[in-house]
Amino acid sequence: MIKGHGGNIDLTARRIGCQPDEIIDMSSNINPLGTMPGLLAFLKQNIACISVLPEADASAVQLAFANRYDIDPWQVLAGNGVTQFIYALPLVLETRRALILGPTYADYADTCKMHAITYEYYHTQASEQFQYNPDKIREYLNRSDTVFICNPNNPTGVMIPKTTLAKLCREYPDIRFIIDESYLPFVIHGDRESMINSGLANVIIFNSMSKIFAVPGLRIGFMVAAPSVIEKFQQHWPPWCVNSLAQKAILWLMQRKEATDRFIRQTTRFILTEKKRFTALLKDNTGIRQFPSSTGFMLARINGSKTSADVSEMLLQQKILIRNCANFEGLSEQYFRIALKSAPVNRMLAEGLVALSNK
Repeated sequence: MIKGHGGNIDLTARRIGCQPDEIIDMSSNINPLGTMPGLLAFLKQNIACISVLPEADASAVQLAFANRYDIDPWQVLAGNGVTQFIYALPLVLETRRALILGPTYADYADTCKMHAITYEYYHTQASEQFQYNPDKIREYLNRSDTVFICNPNNPTGVMIPKTTLAKLCREYPDIRFIIDESYLPFVIHGDRESMINSGLANVIIFNSMSKIFAVPGLRIGFMVAAPSVIEKFQQHWPPWCVNSLAQKAILWLMQRKEATDRFIRQTTRFILTEKKRFTALLKDNTGIRQFPSSTGFMLARINGSKTSADVSEMLLQQKILIRNCANFEGLSEQYFRIALKSAPVNRMLAEGLVALSNK
């Protein structure tokens, strides 16, 4: 398991001698607007549901999800967050050789290591702003049976357009494309870029509610795939993968399409505005290089002799926690990721970065 996921507030608070709620967490890619209005109140009213077992196969929430996205319920499986699917997938699908488009989330490689599966990376480069080259991807595909793609990618924020991705998937029908869309709701008109309705038998989609609705502790994840793939997973899937409170939350969210769509639009507009402001504050600073991002977090690099550890420690003096990206395969110790928050917090971070780079 990767050491250094974002959002380790308790450990950080103990280390610097403060309370967890004193820290501004810009390390974890959670909706800066917080939880959708009304959801926390609903969960408080229904907290007693934890005293009984949830629906064992989560069929009600799977049906609600299928109706929400206009897909066949037999294409949907609910789980304890997307992470559960990532770690089960190679075993269920009998993966032999995987390709990972990086630099990216470490759990794709970790699950290959856990199951003794051979894997390799195709790493995008800073010189190309971490953009993907489909022709380079093709060079790796003929020696892979499974491909992991985080789209948009964590930590770079780069997204492969749906048209490009769909073309690749059609060209290689015998290769399974695992497309993690956990951060797609943060993209303007992200629903238009989703592969969830692709209808391609070799495509598996991961969908997370944890990030966009700011409920990571509930562990809500879905997988969308061909019915034959879902059937394989069900043979390995234990009962009660989705807890009682999470099932309540899913049904509440899925039954409010208009409200959830509005909340997502508000989020994407807010992120776009703050991203422009933040970028402008640092645009003339040569000590920090920002990379374009399609989503609510941004990858940056500190130039010169300083490292991302230096950046992290300096910001912790202001009780701001960012994500040191030195342990991402394919990135150096100069890279860090920030998740945008409120305008005042974003300005505070930008000013701190300018001060550090000028030292």
